[in-house]
Amino acid sequence: MMRLTERLPPGEEADASLTLPFELRERSRFRARLDDGREAGVMLPRGGQPLRGGERLRAEDGTVVRIAAAPESVSTAFHRDPRMVARAAYHLGNRHVALEVGDTWVRYRHDHVLDEMVTGLGLRVFPERAPFEPEAGAYAHGHAHGHGQSGSHAHSHTHSHGDDHGAGPDAHFETHRRAHAEAVARAGGDATASASTSVSTSAGDGEGETGDRR
Repeated sequence: MMRLTERLPPGEEADASLTLPFELRERSRFRARLDDGREAGVMLPRGGQPLRGGERLRAEDGTVVRIAAAPESVSTAFHRDPRMVARAAYHLGNRHVALEVGDTWVRYRHDHVLDEMVTGLGLRVFPERAPFEPEAGAYAHGHAHGHGQSGSHAHSHTHSHGDDHGAGPDAHFETHRRAHAEAVARAGGDATASASTSVSTSAGDGEGETGDRR
């Protein structure tokens, strides 16, 4: 398996290409297949910026691979007034949505609830398949915990917007989010009670399993 370990700037002559969705390009270590079918492992330092289309990676054997952004399911919202685009980006940003922003448009992963909210703000929304290159975020270097982890910054930031989320044209989105959260909480309570019973029953046997948490 080819091991890709070094990032190079765009422009370096490439020997092969690797087309990836953003979900993989924001990871530092994963396996994939080059566009010619060869298996490769991306092994970059943790905590770096996401890979962008046009970047190059160098393998341990010297092979240079060009990264391409794969088309994926997104929604692109347009308005000729940049202030309206900025307004939509503000409301989407309050929801911690990954955004790609242009002069007269904003793009995010397709979500019909978000589409309704943005349409209500006065933009024209078009679901499509297109490369997705969202902003990395102002804290990209200092906060590498990503979407799946709950670092202290993410916790405090989420709750700091509590007074804003239920007001204005995105109230429908907040109502939908709260209903979903309450349903998850109820299900979680039932699961916790069941898990507690299971643990107390098996504790007397002196047996257990240890998982590898990353």
